[in-house]
Amino acid sequence: MDAFWAFYQTPRADYVGAPKHRTHMFYGLSSEVVSWDWMGHGAWAIDTNAGDFIGQVAITQPPHFPEREIGWTLFEAAEGKGYGMEAASAALNWAWAQGFETLVSYIHPKNARSVALATRLGAELDTDAAIPGGETLDETIVYRHSPDADGGPEAYA
Repeated sequence: MDAFWAFYQTPRADYVGAPKHRTHMFYGLSSEVVSWDWMGHGAWAIDTNAGDFIGQVAITQPPHFPEREIGWTLFEAAEGKGYGMEAASAALNWAWAQGFETLVSYIHPKNARSVALATRLGAELDTDAAIPGGETLDETIVYRHSPDADGGPEAYA
């Protein structure tokens, strides 16, 4: 919790709906854990080979999300090293093996790093997709992931 709380105190969290206080953060993290039992998917910690906790990748669908989302959070020291691509690719491969037909990423339009990762993963902007309840198009764009566009070598052919 301390690592996430520290992340949420930085400008890097401007685009991810930072919790107002630690109790809200606790509820959010708890929902990602319990969603494994309730929904069959949830969040994974991203650790380096050395065991350093550097972020998370999650497949979630809270009540205000119209679709299942794959999202990611990387702490500043981990950015730009390929960890996000590796973790999100593994999560997508897991989802496709479970029979998921599509996932979306809800991204703030100014979050260039997340847009770039979604694109590298093979996702495409979906201007027809519904956005989460209570959000606007100024706050959220939708990238759609499909099993045949997973960012693997075939996506670059």
